[in-house]
Amino acid sequence: MKQIKMNLKIMAVALLSMSIFSCTDLEVEETDSAFEVDSEGGFSGVSDVDGAINGLYGSVYGQIGNQADLYALNEVTSDELLVPTRGTDWGDNGLWRDLHAQTYSPIHPFVLAVWNNLNQNVFTATTIIDPLTTKSSAQEADARFLRAWSMFWIADMYGQQPFRQPNEPPSVNPTVLSRAESVDFIIEDLEFAITNLPMRGPSADNNRANKSAARYLLAKVLLNKNIYLETSPDTADMSRVVSLVDEINSDGFDLQAGYFDIFKEDIDNETIWFAQTGVGNRIWNGMHYFQNSPDNGGGGWNGWTTLAEFYDLFEGDPNINVVGSGQEERRGFVPDATNAGPENLGIGYGFLIGQQYDVDGSALTDRPGNPLVFTKELPGLVGNNEVTGIRTIKYHPVNGAFANHEIVFRYSDAHLMKAEAILRGASGDATALVNELRLIRGATPLGTVTEQDMLDERGRELYKEFWRRQDLIRFGKYNDAWGLKDASDPSVNVFPIPATAILSNPNLSQNTGY
Repeated sequence: MKQIKMNLKIMAVALLSMSIFSCTDLEVEETDSAFEVDSEGGFSGVSDVDGAINGLYGSVYGQIGNQADLYALNEVTSDELLVPTRGTDWGDNGLWRDLHAQTYSPIHPFVLAVWNNLNQNVFTATTIIDPLTTKSSAQEADARFLRAWSMFWIADMYGQQPFRQPNEPPSVNPTVLSRAESVDFIIEDLEFAITNLPMRGPSADNNRANKSAARYLLAKVLLNKNIYLETSPDTADMSRVVSLVDEINSDGFDLQAGYFDIFKEDIDNETIWFAQTGVGNRIWNGMHYFQNSPDNGGGGWNGWTTLAEFYDLFEGDPNINVVGSGQEERRGFVPDATNAGPENLGIGYGFLIGQQYDVDGSALTDRPGNPLVFTKELPGLVGNNEVTGIRTIKYHPVNGAFANHEIVFRYSDAHLMKAEAILRGASGDATALVNELRLIRGATPLGTVTEQDMLDERGRELYKEFWRRQDLIRFGKYNDAWGLKDASDPSVNVFPIPATAILSNPNLSQNTGY
């Protein structure tokens, strides 16, 4: 089979590269490439469309499953999760602390990695969508959905979108779309996807996009649209959010009782789209070294935690979280000597505070031999020991320590998006919708729902599911002081454009404040 020689620097530009490489030649097999290059170096279409789509899904799954990059930028920057330094553990030159303090810069490695990954997704999808590629409407719909997913995050996180057509020569710098232009582009892709993706209700096949996944993402875009355009919420957009969620419900998705059962691999009514990616880091990055399972005898990594203020959003005794302490279902529980066993491996669900236990009910200790008691307060982003901070867990090792199933879109989020859209101008009863969910989760109904109530409810339902940073920005709370973070300037609501991206594409301009 012939090989295509490409200069690595030119190839990087063609992929919207935002890193600077050496001038080493790279040989790429045709079967390894998402596009072909003819003898003149031009684009002639994708030959193996199914292979390209499979590869693109695989890339997206890997990006979703990573504990750094996309996940960290949207969770560790919020009041929901932080990664305190414990002695020298989790120091990493301050990169985790910078996220939580919102002092990230154009050279932060996660800022660069996410930019590169998402832009490469966009270009790969565009080669599939291009008219020179022979593909079916269903194949194009998959590519448009994944392009919309990637462009959505770029618009949300960076505010500007470099874009290159596959047939443009690498000597031409990619054009740059504004946030408003990106939103129009994303909506067009999603409307195509809604029309051409399969209709599929709850299914083991929902690792691939369906009509409901495209509707969900379109609802998410419309709900945030006024933030991107710096306008007030548009009533027509909010009404469309309501209709999109109703259509998702009509496809068979709905609220489901049994909160922590949703995060098993089993088919459920909630899961609209899931990624085939390991959930191990969602479990183990906060567990102590001595908390383990039969398929992870090495124990946890003892890093990630939450803030006391976030834990206090949940009903129940603020100082403990054991069975019968008055907590709502979503706060979970910590097993004790009377109910620890093989059914939970001694590891609790939700928020782990206080004494922790082994599978046989014996009290665990930390490495120096002191009782393993997770404390509510942290002394700071540095200076922590092994036990400071409440730990969080939704995916449980009893269902597989590294199970290959992470939920990306689920119906409870869509349900709350509908309630929020009503709060922002659409017709309906937002309080009734919120209380419908709260009753299923064992929480006390609210008399009325304010914006703060809506933000808090989203936090209680969707913690650790990618959405907290975006929600805080939409509700005007991202710049507030909390726990271990000082008040921040609104300029940090978008991340900086990576320094190498600015150097490689003069059409980009650095975001304000960086």
